Amino acid sequence: MLITIARAVGGSTVARVRRPDGVVLDLPAYDRKHRVPHDLAHAVTECELGMADGVFGSIAGGGVFSNMRLVSGRPRHDAADRSKRLLAANKAPLGVAEVVSAAIHHAVEHDDPGDVYDNVRRGWGVFRTEPCPWTAEQLAAVVARLAELTVDFEATGKVVLTWPDALTSRVPAPAVAHKRGRRGRI
Repeated sequence: MLITIARAVGGSTVARVRRPDGVVLDLPAYDRKHRVPHDLAHAVTECELGMADGVFGSIAGGGVFSNMRLVSGRPRHDAADRSKRLLAANKAPLGVAEVVSAAIHHAVEHDDPGDVYDNVRRGWGVFRTEPCPWTAEQLAAVVARLAELTVDFEATGKVVLTWPDALTSRVPAPAVAHKRGRRGRI
């Protein structure tokens, strides 16, 4: 999947997503007051930390958020149902992706990576009981990568990223409906 994050009219940003199935979607952001695009923080954080069930892994799997707009391509006949199942299944991982990305975003936005590990650990603890799976060094590397891409974004007004196929969220199978039929008659 190809992700292009670019400045939009009005000062915010938009992430244009080109999925392998040929569907192209726009994901608008409401981040006018930030130097670091919110969706760039998500994409970098989720990719670098292997979060397949976050925002962009969910989109790669067929998830469509309510604020997204179809630009081109033809969605599957069952796209809405698949998206609904996927987003419901990924509710907690999407929450984790939000708090972890927010901590990384804050570190780069304010040029203060000092507390990123503690902030991520606290956010992780809201959703999970097991220990945070990432080390301070791993999170520092994500901060460095986002800072590097932010410099590129500031210079050119856009950043293009390739989302790895391995980080595509799986779509849960539909619930099996029990067939109701006629019982044998005599």
